[in-house]
Amino acid sequence: MCYNSTNLSDGMKVVEYVHTFVKKEEGKQMYPDDSLTLHTDLYQINMMQVYFDQGIHNKKAVFEVYFRQQPFNNGYAVFAGLERIVHYLKDLRFSDSDIAYLESLGYHGAFLDYLRNFKLELTVRSAQEGDLVFANEPIVQVEGPLAQCQLVETALLNIVNFQTLIATKAARIRSVIEDEPLMEFGTRRAQEMDAAIWGTRAAVIGGANGTSNVRAGKLFGIPVLGTHAHALVQVYGNDYEAFKAYASTHRDCVFLVDTYDTLRIGVPAAIQVARELGDKINFKGVRIDSGDIAYISKKVRQQLDEAGFTEAKIYASNDLDENTILNLKMQKAKIDVWGVGTKLITAYDQPALGAVYKIVAIEDGNGQMRNTIKLSSNAEKVSTPGKKQVWRITSREKGKSEGDYITYDGVDVSGMTEIKMFHPTYTYIKKTVRNFDAVPLLVDIFKEGTLVYKLPSLTEIQDYARKEFDKLWDEYKRVLNPQHYPVDLARDIWQDKMDLIDKMRKEALGEGEEE
Repeated sequence: MCYNSTNLSDGMKVVEYVHTFVKKEEGKQMYPDDSLTLHTDLYQINMMQVYFDQGIHNKKAVFEVYFRQQPFNNGYAVFAGLERIVHYLKDLRFSDSDIAYLESLGYHGAFLDYLRNFKLELTVRSAQEGDLVFANEPIVQVEGPLAQCQLVETALLNIVNFQTLIATKAARIRSVIEDEPLMEFGTRRAQEMDAAIWGTRAAVIGGANGTSNVRAGKLFGIPVLGTHAHALVQVYGNDYEAFKAYASTHRDCVFLVDTYDTLRIGVPAAIQVARELGDKINFKGVRIDSGDIAYISKKVRQQLDEAGFTEAKIYASNDLDENTILNLKMQKAKIDVWGVGTKLITAYDQPALGAVYKIVAIEDGNGQMRNTIKLSSNAEKVSTPGKKQVWRITSREKGKSEGDYITYDGVDVSGMTEIKMFHPTYTYIKKTVRNFDAVPLLVDIFKEGTLVYKLPSLTEIQDYARKEFDKLWDEYKRVLNPQHYPVDLARDIWQDKMDLIDKMRKEALGEGEEE
């Protein structure tokens, strides 16, 4: 049987035995053994069945994840999502209700038995969280039985596409505020709960110092920050009473001062409460969330300083992003702490990273690995064949990255005295690099299904990300119109790619034919 789609009249009716795995509660179906294994596209299961029925499901294959263009027209991206990938792969198995559900869709027999006895055998290599990554280079590599490689595609892309996008957005914001505190405030605007939690973590990797999300703080050890909303002031009807009530409960106080009138009511009320309570509270500052933040912040700073609260900080929110913050800084806005919500957690100006998952090598009939390629009339969609490694080339003299150099797996660049780097499309753009350090980007995560990588703490990841960022030339860090970072192919890979393109096009046209 070759099953392609669910029959709408029959297939959507869940068969009776499925209900043995289902707990019904208030009209909803709850699966106690639900897993993430079916967090995939149906076509992946269909392809697995084809491979199984044809007896090639255990053929060795290599797939690679990469993206084709830099997000936000940025000069770099910040890799995130590895911890989530590790958790997903560690628990990868088909539960009883998974099998029952697949049977209800028409899958049956030996193929279901294969899925029922599924055990991870994949070897996975990946960039580390916090690594700077660039377009058209592998950032995750999956090797192992063909059917298993196929199964994990959707989930891996789902994780990498989202978390890398958010980490990169946070890094862009961090780059314009420099060393000032950055707080992630976006949970209420995130695309549901998982996006909020893992998006917050990705934002911290990219440079956020803390979050408003309490659960994210609990799960990942992220510092949490929160004061009060406009509702508190509205409940009491005036700023003074609201601030005094808050201060009677909380020692650390940041007052939201823009409910009615920031300069005439809000800030004077905050100053009055701070004066009256003195050392009984820690008056940390005020938050503004509306209006002309550049103008208002200057006036607020003046009011606080004149009242003697020179150490009190001004917190700002209100639909901020890197472009707004950059302009506020150009206007000399007096902001000490930045709270960024919607435009960070949703990656507001780019909805998706666009990473893809492509097969680059497959075992042939003789047990040898054969390189594969995907051709397209769109040049950027032509894949690069072969199992590869990415080397980060850093000048010993300057301590800055010279570019990334892609070789076949097994080539050791670190022992070379010089490398000739050239642009894979515009080959006349080239340079020879000497006196360099070469560090492989892809590190072992799983070996034949066994986890071999020790996950670092989030603090360690953030420190690592900052160090890697400092190795990048300023020209690549610009928010607007950054210089293009070199990602170059070793000559043998480039030549093999050209030869394979020529071979496949000739086969498509017919031997000896010209276009």
